[in-house]
Amino acid sequence: MRTILHCDMNNFFASVECAMNPSIKGKPVAVCGSVEDRHGIVLAKNYLAKAYNVKTGDAVWQAKQKCPDIVIVNPHYDLYMRYSKLAKKIYKEYTDKVESFGIDECWLDVTGCRDTDGDGITIANILRERIKYELGLTISVGVSFNKIFAKLGSDLKKPDAVTAIPSETFKEQIWPLPADSLLGVGRKTSRILSYLGIETIGQLAACPDEVLKKKLGVCGINLKAYANGLDNSPVTQSDYVFPVKSIGCGLTFKQDLKNNRDAEVAISKLCEKFGSRLREIKKNAKGISVVVRDNNLNWKEWQTSLPYPSSSPRTIADAATKLFLSKYSWSAPIRSITVRAIRLVSEDEPVQISFFNEIQTEIRNTKLDSAMETLKNRFGNGIIKPASFLDMSYLPESVVFSSLPPAPNQYV
Repeated sequence: MRTILHCDMNNFFASVECAMNPSIKGKPVAVCGSVEDRHGIVLAKNYLAKAYNVKTGDAVWQAKQKCPDIVIVNPHYDLYMRYSKLAKKIYKEYTDKVESFGIDECWLDVTGCRDTDGDGITIANILRERIKYELGLTISVGVSFNKIFAKLGSDLKKPDAVTAIPSETFKEQIWPLPADSLLGVGRKTSRILSYLGIETIGQLAACPDEVLKKKLGVCGINLKAYANGLDNSPVTQSDYVFPVKSIGCGLTFKQDLKNNRDAEVAISKLCEKFGSRLREIKKNAKGISVVVRDNNLNWKEWQTSLPYPSSSPRTIADAATKLFLSKYSWSAPIRSITVRAIRLVSEDEPVQISFFNEIQTEIRNTKLDSAMETLKNRFGNGIIKPASFLDMSYLPESVVFSSLPPAPNQYV
């Protein structure tokens, strides 16, 4: 039987800030986004701030209202990445099967090193002490026979703790727990399960397949399997690179957008970097999605297919703009927009050409984008830009640009 660990670095962002700045240790700390760029919310907090009911997602003013003495610090993502890599370097001394689950969490398959380093609990405690001594951070570690229960174990006891969920006793240990304790049961799924009268993991484990399939599809069947300890998904090799399935850009604006013109310019700006990134990973997009969040923090998402797989920012922006204009009714001003290139395929994938002129437009767009990129690479990004970009005072200085691997199907 396998021995799987799940290592979760406690209050990661806030803990790194305290490790780098000892003067704020022992004080309630919250890592918050920029108020000026309207990202002024709590991204992470330590346990002292949590004791005042400060929550992730609180506005800065709310956090200060709950805890007047709270220390607000700006995020330092490069620093967090550095600590994340240092932790993984320690993990890799015990196994080459280290799979990241976000910047601060990892699964480790230590089955092969039980004879030399001890059982799972022993290895977990060694790692816990090493991270504390070498990095000045604490971790919680779950030890179990599969990834789902290892993750659940690391959530059960925090901070600086080890929790084992063995195969012999997992039913007594976890079946009484709330169903949303299980990885894969989010808010929406939890509401559906509650509607079915399923409140605990044990009730989920005993629910008839046909009921779960009717309400949740194959996801419901998978969740029941996990509740019964039937997760055989492997921990990937530490050097495994997940294929990129989508890329996107998101912006929270300095002032709310109130008309189509500003929204069109913002969408064009978001798509500007798509071409170079898609060509870098040798991918074309077959579709796009647009996510809009209004000033009441309500959000909507729409998707559409492209006429041809494309890496052209112009083609993607045109499709995203048409989709936005056809869907958004301006019931409220817009706080943020995210555009994502989805259903990525290899740039070498054959394309069925039609008798219409869309392909000629795509070829022209690709040539124009390539020429503009050549100029920018040679003379700098400011050498050429669309005239619509000249007045963009409502945009923050930086664009949030992301590339995402596919979510593991078994945990969606």
